[in-house]
Amino acid sequence: QVQLVESGGGSVQAGGSLRLSCKASGRTFTSGTMGWFLQAPGKEREFVAWISGTGASTYYADSVKGRFTISRDTAKTAVYLQMTSLKPEDTAVYYCAASDSRPSWSSVRESSYRYWGQGTQVTVSS
Repeated sequence: QVQLVESGGGSVQAGGSLRLSCKASGRTFTSGTMGWFLQAPGKEREFVAWISGTGASTYYADSVKGRFTISRDTAKTAVYLQMTSLKPEDTAVYYCAASDSRPSWSSVRESSYRYWGQGTQVTVSS
């Protein structure tokens, strides 16, 4: 059984940093895409970033570009999201997701991912 478990969320002041981790168990995603999504209170879940199986390709939502960095470990069992210059509007539950497919234009969509974590709360205060 595949499980994705996020960690690293918490409360931070605006301008601060957090590093989210997502560890996969049950299998590796050697060639698949892994991504991060967020869901703010009262809003739909939205795309944050994805990374390819090799880690050579990444893509970010405009709202986080230049502030967030997605990476993954060489064992292909974990993905990370380094968040800097955090803003109050970054407050949300952050979800890790994994797909068996290579990245494509549809990798910004929830429907492209088969596996999901339970989410980790990030709260940014002003």
